[in-house]
Formats: sequence, structure tokens, C-alpha cells
Amino acid sequence: MKKKIVFFCISLALIFLMCVFYFARPLFVNSPKNIENSASEVAIHSDELVFNFISDEEKYNKLYAGKIIEVVGFVKEISYLNNTNTVILYSKNGTSGVICDILPNQKEKIESLKTHQKIKVKGICKGFLKDVILLNCYIDLQPNE
Repeated sequence: MKKKIVFFCISLALIFLMCVFYFARPLFVNSPKNIENSASEVAIHSDELVFNFISDEEKYNKLYAGKIIEVVGFVKEISYLNNTNTVILYSKNGTSGVICDILPNQKEKIESLKTHQKIKVKGICKGFLKDVILLNCYIDLQPNE
């Protein structure tokens, strides 16, 4: 009988610890950075960013990956596939550009965008796969020049 009580208490304690871990862990791990209020580590034009990655991908992955960067460029395409808001910026390289995965709270700004419009995007650089990838982006609209 004592073994059953001890086993039950240990099982209950383990279940309690697993619940605490399950619900408390997201509060401390992988919480998204507040991009809008964070200072960018690099400010660059989309043409230069794409050129850098094409010329030496390994070097610029080390330099930019995981950092908040601010990119100025012109809108090439706006996409709403798979419930994600994506803006692609032009580059002088015809086959590559900058893919910006926009935060959901930026929906009004995305809807007001037009192709060839100049914008500034701040986001976390994830690297280069034919295009430069920016995640959790915040849009700063710029007047066309």
C-alpha cells in the first residue's frame, strides 16, 4: 500500500512539473523581438544587400544572419499565400531580390503598398536562398523619390 502511495505522489509531481514546463517555457524561449522599437544593426539598400550575398554568401551570412537589418528598396511583388504577408523587393540582379515576411500587425500598411513604391523594411535576416530572407518585418513607408 505504501508503494502505491509513493508511486502516486511521484507520478503526480512529475505531471505537475511537465505542465509547468509546458506552459512556462514559451514565456522564456523564442519570444519574438520587438522589431519596431529595436535598433537595426545594419542599414542597407536592397541592391547592395543582394550583391553582397551573391559575391560572398559565406562572409555575409556571418555578417548579417540573425541580426536586425534595415533595408530600403522598391516593391516588386506583394503576396498573401498561406496566411503570410510577404513583400518582395527589387534588386539590380534580375533573378534575386529580398523576401520580407511581414508581421501580421502590418496588414494596413501592406494593403496600401503599390508595386515600384519605395519602402524601408526592418527585420531579422535569415540568410540567402536565391533571395535574401527577412523575417518578422516591420514596414516604414517612404515617399517615392
